[in-house]
Amino acid sequence: MDALLSGSSDAKQSEDLFGEIEDDRSALPLKDRREQPTSEADAEAEMPLAESRALVLSDFVPPKADLTEKLIRFAYRLGVGGAVLTAPFRKPARPRLLATVDTPLAGDRVAGMALRAGHFMINGVKAPISEVEYQSSSRATPPFERMIHGFAWLRDLAAAGQREQCVETAERIAGLWLKANPKPGKCAAWYVDYTAMRLMAWLVHAPLLLSSKDGNLRADMLGAIDETARWLDREVRRSSDPLGSVLGWGALVAAGLLMPQGKPRRLYAEAGLVAALGDFAGEDGGALSRSPIAQMDVIAMLIDLEACYKATDRDLPNAFGLMRELLVPPILALRHGDGALGNWQGTGAMRADRLAALIDASTVRTRPLKEVKHWGFHRLTGGNTIVQMDAAPPPRAKHSRSGCASTLAFEMSDGAHRVIVNCGGAALAGGLVPHRIEQGLRATAAHSTLILDNVNSTSVLLGGKLGKGVEQVEVERSEIARGNAEVQRIEASHDGYASRFGLIHRRILMLRGDGSELRGEDVLMPSTRKGQRGKLGLAIRFHLGRGVEARLSEDKRGASLVLPDGALWQFRLGGNDAGADVAMEESMWVNGDGHPHAIDQLVVQGMISRGGGQFSWLLKKMG
Repeated sequence: MDALLSGSSDAKQSEDLFGEIEDDRSALPLKDRREQPTSEADAEAEMPLAESRALVLSDFVPPKADLTEKLIRFAYRLGVGGAVLTAPFRKPARPRLLATVDTPLAGDRVAGMALRAGHFMINGVKAPISEVEYQSSSRATPPFERMIHGFAWLRDLAAAGQREQCVETAERIAGLWLKANPKPGKCAAWYVDYTAMRLMAWLVHAPLLLSSKDGNLRADMLGAIDETARWLDREVRRSSDPLGSVLGWGALVAAGLLMPQGKPRRLYAEAGLVAALGDFAGEDGGALSRSPIAQMDVIAMLIDLEACYKATDRDLPNAFGLMRELLVPPILALRHGDGALGNWQGTGAMRADRLAALIDASTVRTRPLKEVKHWGFHRLTGGNTIVQMDAAPPPRAKHSRSGCASTLAFEMSDGAHRVIVNCGGAALAGGLVPHRIEQGLRATAAHSTLILDNVNSTSVLLGGKLGKGVEQVEVERSEIARGNAEVQRIEASHDGYASRFGLIHRRILMLRGDGSELRGEDVLMPSTRKGQRGKLGLAIRFHLGRGVEARLSEDKRGASLVLPDGALWQFRLGGNDAGADVAMEESMWVNGDGHPHAIDQLVVQGMISRGGGQFSWLLKKMG
C-alpha cells in the first residue's frame, strides 16, 4: 500500500525467454490491417464501420434555423423570457411537462432495490435514506454529492420495479432534498454539473416524482423543475468545466422540449450544446479530460436527450447523433477481454454489464478506436491478449477532473483475466475507498510504469488537478514481421522528468501476433547533450491483476504469475544498466463499483545514473 504514495525499480534476462529482444527496434510505418476480435468483448470488430467514423469536429454545426429562429435564439440569450417570445399576449404557462420520456438506458437494479429497502448504495457504502445529509452546505465526498445532488439514484430506482412500487421511495427522497434546498445557492448542490444531472433526471424520470396524490408535493416538484431550468439558463454560460457545460446545455435542451413555451430555450440550448461538445472532445472523439467517466456521462446524456426528442415527436438533430457515434469508439478501446473497462484517469474497472448496457442503448455499432489522437489510449491485440497504453500528456487544468500522472503506463489482460493493471478508483474515492488516499491513487506509483526518485511524472494537485510535468509525448506505432510471426509495436516517450532530472523516459512495447508474449523496454535518455552526474532511485511497477498468484524466482530476476484460470505467465528481466532485481509489494485495485481489492505488484528497483540507462523485460505465456 505504501506504493500508492511512492515508487522505485529496474531489470535483466533469461535466455530461453528473451532470445531476440534486441532485434529490430526501428519504427516502421503502420500498415492498414483489419483488427481481429480477441474476445466476446470485441464482437463489434466483426461489424462494418459506420461512415460517420470518418467525421471530425468541424463537421458539427448547430441545427439549421431560419431568420426568425435566429432572432428568437438571440433574444433568449439576452434574457427575454420564453413566454414573451412565444405568446407575448398570454399569461405565462404554469409549470408542467408535455410528454413522458422512455429512455432505453436502464440503471443498476441492485442499487435500486437497496433504495426500496431504505438505503443508498454509494461505491460500496450503505447509507440509510433517513441519515443522509441533503443540505447543499453539508461536507460530503464527491461520490455522495453526485448521488444526492445529481439525483443519479433515480435511474437505479426506475430499474427496480414497476412505477407504483418505486413512487413512494422517489417522493420521499425528493421531498427531503427539496426541503433541505429550497433556494439556489453556491454550494455543491448548485454546481453546474450536478444541477444539470438533477434536472435531466427529473425530466426523464418524472413519472416517479409527479405521480403523487399529494398536490403540494407535485406543485413543489414542478416549481423546482422550472426554477432549476431558469437557473441553468443564466449559469451554464459561466461554467468553466467542459463536462458541466455539456451536461448543462443538454439538460436545457430537454427542458425546452418538455416544458410549455420551451421553443426559445430549445433553440438557444441546441446551439450551446453543439459548441460545448466541440470544447469537450478532440478530433478522435475522446474527451479532452481523457476521463472514461466523463466520456460515459456524455454518451448517457445524449441517449436520454434522444429519448426526449422522441417523446415530443421531434427528430434528434444530426449533430448530436453524429457526436454520439464519435464518442463510443474511444470507450471501446479501453475494454478488456472480460468486457469491463481498464483503470484510467481515476476510473474503476466498470462492470461489463453496465458498459454493455450503455453501448447497447447508444445504438452505435462500431469497432474500438484505432487512429488515436487526443484520447491517447492505444490498444494492442493478439490472440486473447489485450494491451492498453497511455501515450499522451495528462489532461490540462481546464479539463482535468481526477487527473492522473499515468503517462506511459499500461494494462494487459489475457482473456477474461487481467495480468497487469493500474490501481484506479481516484474518482470513486469517498466510499469504501478512503478519500484521504485519492491523491495517492492518482500518483505515478499507482500505475504500471516507471517512476524516478519517488517523484510523479506530473505533479498531482488537490481537486483532481495536475501541475507541471509531462508536456510532450512522442508516439509511433508499427507492425513488424518476425519470421512467421507478426508483432505490434508501440514506442512512446515523455519529458516529465526532463526539467528536474534531465532525463527523457521512453517505453517500447511489442506484442506478438498470437498474444503469447509482450516484450518491453524502458529507456532513460539525457534530455540535453550535457548529462548530469550522480545516481537516482528508480522503480518500474507492474501492479498485478486481482487473483493473480505471483512467486518470485530464486535469482530475483523474474516471477511466475498464475492466473485464476490456471494460465501461467512468466515475467523476466533482461539486460539493464543498474543491476536491478525484482521485489514484490502489496498494492490495491479498485473495481467499477468502488470496491477496493488487495493485490500484489512486482517492482523492478535499482539505482540509475543521471546519464541514463536501459531496462528490458518480458511477459511470456508458458501454458
